[in-house]
Amino acid sequence: MEHRSQADRDAVTVEIGFAVLTGALLAGAAFATVCAPALLLASGGVGSGLVVGATVVAVLVFVGRVVDVLWRFGHRTTEREVDGRGPVLPDQPSQPGRTNPDS
Repeated sequence: MEHRSQADRDAVTVEIGFAVLTGALLAGAAFATVCAPALLLASGGVGSGLVVGATVVAVLVFVGRVVDVLWRFGHRTTEREVDGRGPVLPDQPSQPGRTNPDS
């Protein structure tokens, strides 16, 4: 087990927070979307069935989002390499707003 730096631990904490927050927002939106017909139909059996269905959908969306974000975070690469020669820096303009380094 390797020792992680404070920056690595902070990055994991931020990523977990991001995953939970976006998962909760998407789950709330999914719940509202599925539950919207229950407000219009307002009959006992159909309304409660839609609420249960919306809850199931919301839980699945939440878990799916959290797993997706954390899976991608765990499989990211910190450096790209070409032919094993070391990291490749991204092409960036020399000045902000410029599109060509020679501009």
